[in-house]
Amino acid sequence: MGRKERIVTIKVTPDKFTSQVKAWFDLTFEGESTFTCWPKPDVKDFSIGLIVGPSGSGKSLLLSEFGKEEDVLWDARKAIVSQFEDDPVIACDRLMAVGFNDVRAFVRPYHVLSTGEQFRAGLARKLKDGAVIDEFTSVVDRNVAKAASVAMRRYVTKVGLKNIVLATCHRDILEWVQPDWYFDTTDGTLHDGRLLRRPSIELRIYPCKRDIWGMFAPHHYLSHVLASAARCFLATAEFEGVTSVVGFVSCLPFPSGSLKRAWREHRTVVLPDFQGLGIGPRISDAVAELHQTEGKRYFSRTAHPRFGAYRNKRNSGWMPTSQNKYAREQAQDAGTHTGAERINSFGGDNRLAFSHEYIGKA
Repeated sequence: MGRKERIVTIKVTPDKFTSQVKAWFDLTFEGESTFTCWPKPDVKDFSIGLIVGPSGSGKSLLLSEFGKEEDVLWDARKAIVSQFEDDPVIACDRLMAVGFNDVRAFVRPYHVLSTGEQFRAGLARKLKDGAVIDEFTSVVDRNVAKAASVAMRRYVTKVGLKNIVLATCHRDILEWVQPDWYFDTTDGTLHDGRLLRRPSIELRIYPCKRDIWGMFAPHHYLSHVLASAARCFLATAEFEGVTSVVGFVSCLPFPSGSLKRAWREHRTVVLPDFQGLGIGPRISDAVAELHQTEGKRYFSRTAHPRFGAYRNKRNSGWMPTSQNKYAREQAQDAGTHTGAERINSFGGDNRLAFSHEYIGKA
């Protein structure tokens, strides 16, 4: 149902510049400009609301009724991860919460980041109760926009943030954000966003040659090196009628006296534009499932907190090993290990790591 518009008047001081514009374009102007604006919708107790409409339809004016957008400042002498008010763990969690998973970029200054990375970093800084964010996803590729929208919605739900309002001219993110409500400034209608359904994503996994690793190596958070014995897989995703290359998984045989036909995950990478959609865990699971159907045991050890947290869930299909959440240095110094324990002790550093064996989903 439509709502009645209201008139907003803005005044400026006339000068020689405004006088020249009046003369050039035969403009009637005496220092006042008027705008039509929709009244603030009566919404309470929500997590995410969204204002959508074309440019010039009053989105920003309406957004201002919910509060003032935070002006995020970045110190060029500091890494982006150092510029959060929270501790390092929470800072990393908030960056990953918007699909920003290239941890090497966490220690870079803001001005050297790509446009997509800058958008995600700024979004991570602003995410809090009562945040208002204008021009949401306007400066980024639409794949980045959708991925960041999914990741943000997941994080907001997880930590219970409230009363976040976004404004955008892009309708393609509505189903990906899944706001509690959205207001259309085209006709002044308020809609229940909880009725929106996110488009499905179809993933496909293909065996591939090692040469394809070059496409993904710059985006892996550890090493660019791919072992010569690696078994490699390429992942594509199809959503909204478009198929794109999105990820890569490789694994290695694990010879052991006590473990027969065992393999371990070696590299899993999702291209930056698609990070935040949950693709990484799914293609990792798919490759693990493939090995299990071939009669092989499949293990993985990772320092990535999101991968580890996902695999620690009861129904993930992964079972923690005895060295799960040990520091790698501790795992190496723990004395005599069984084959299953030794598979989790590679790496030679002291990072906290997650160790699991894939047992399959119910």
